[in-house]
Amino acid sequence: MQVKTALQTATELLSESDSAALDAEVLLCLVLQKQRSYLRAWPELELSTDLALQFRTLIKQRQQGTPIAYLTGNREFWSRDFLVTSDVLIPRADTEQLIELCLELIPINKVCKIIDLGTGSGIIAITLAAERPLAELTGTDLSLTALSVAKLNAEKHQISNVQFYQSNWFANVPDDTFQMIVSNPPYIAEDDEHLKLGDLRFEPSSALIAAESGLSDIRIITHEAYSRLDKGGYLLIEHGYNQEEQVQAIFKDCNYQHIQTINDLAGLPRVTYGQRSTI
Repeated sequence: MQVKTALQTATELLSESDSAALDAEVLLCLVLQKQRSYLRAWPELELSTDLALQFRTLIKQRQQGTPIAYLTGNREFWSRDFLVTSDVLIPRADTEQLIELCLELIPINKVCKIIDLGTGSGIIAITLAAERPLAELTGTDLSLTALSVAKLNAEKHQISNVQFYQSNWFANVPDDTFQMIVSNPPYIAEDDEHLKLGDLRFEPSSALIAAESGLSDIRIITHEAYSRLDKGGYLLIEHGYNQEEQVQAIFKDCNYQHIQTINDLAGLPRVTYGQRSTI
């Protein structure tokens, strides 16, 4: 089978995907260990039986819904390539809004301590550590398998100013205070129909689902974070598009000041942040 024929057949098989042609190209590049430009340069290249079999196996998995990121083992975030496994959430562009806000609040020449609660693959902690080399980053996660992915990503990007703890939020974190606390916690309600759709079907439920209509972990973090912030420090939390009012109310109940919510790339409320009193 030639490259062009393999791609055409795979695209037809993946017709239910909004990105069928791209999915096929990405998976064939994975099998060939080549860039996408190679496919255009060599459309008549004959695939060996072994390579064709590998490609068909990947296409079948994709047909069944397995996310591209889990098949390739990586996903780009903030112009860096991160290792991804089924033990962690797949990085999403919306979380880059959280990074942008963090960087606006942290001068590049500032020495500070930042903690990322529920770090998963480590994309937030590692990106902030790379963009703010004077900062000391901490990442926590209850999942040891997730932490192993985060540590591999830190090594991959040669990040030395980050450390990781297995911890249920602050439970096992040394008694430090921080200038910034950031989290993309579970915030989807147990009965949310989106859990039956797309990539969410394959991602770890422990990183997605929270009780109290998706607000329980946000409530815990917001409450516990106040005493772990320096005066004037910031708490930033990513949340669901329909949770702005509830999350702002939680922040207010915990006495945060200057509470604001920013929108994601689709114009939907996505990140709420507030500040501990400077007094």
